[in-house]
Amino acid sequence: MTAIVPARPAIGFTALLLICATFSSARAQDASPWAQDDHSAVRLLAGSRSGAVVLGGVAFRLQPGWKTYWRTPGDSGVPPRFDFSKSDNVEAVTVLWPAPRPFPDGAGGTSLGYKDQVVLPLRIALKAADKPVVLRMAISYAVCDKLCVPVEANAELPFASVASTEDNTLSGALDAVPKPANVGDPNPLTIRDVRRDGPTNVIVDVAARDADHLHLYVEGPTPDWSLPLPKLVDHGTSDLKRFTFALDGLPSGTKPDGAALKFTLADGHRAYEFNVNLQ
Repeated sequence: MTAIVPARPAIGFTALLLICATFSSARAQDASPWAQDDHSAVRLLAGSRSGAVVLGGVAFRLQPGWKTYWRTPGDSGVPPRFDFSKSDNVEAVTVLWPAPRPFPDGAGGTSLGYKDQVVLPLRIALKAADKPVVLRMAISYAVCDKLCVPVEANAELPFASVASTEDNTLSGALDAVPKPANVGDPNPLTIRDVRRDGPTNVIVDVAARDADHLHLYVEGPTPDWSLPLPKLVDHGTSDLKRFTFALDGLPSGTKPDGAALKFTLADGHRAYEFNVNLQ
């Protein structure tokens, strides 16, 4: 017996292949190819094209056990360095940083950064909103396990999509960036007070219900400040937790009085950023 196969399913299958090919092409247009080394990969993501400021991203993918670093790497490590100067129709690029995680650095200290995968959002100001945009990135960064390996990579990506397939990824990455806050804000997670305890010690009181995943990071006004990681010294039985850190790692001849410090407070679910002038 000869089986007769209707033509309609074949047409449907062909249409499905065309849809999948179109979707894959759209995704390719909104993300550059991965620039890979033995332990990591990096690429650019493009958000929807709208207005004079657009959202992009730098996506990192790390092999199991390997990590890369936050803008302030902690006791050891190297922060990523970016160069977007060869881009077309780009006035300025601001790199936004999701809250990091602390890791033992293998030498008794703590480093700050990311494992597995992370997307750093980019806020991109255009020279002209109605002209073509090509973002070109040269990046140098380090990946570490037991040893650290320097990496240099390049990526290039046009921004052309009215509705990018990467918008949801970039929105999620933006949600992970600490929100601006002020000391004393009535949030469930907030800094209540920052004060000096003698000339060389700082106390930070934090309102938080849970101390298990609570982290506080502090940065100085310039990259040559290397302040230590604040330590949780009083878990408390109430919502009030206390951190302390010493005013170590200042540039030679610098006095801390009036210094503009940046605090990042995170509990695993949310994160806030506080700018404080040290009294």
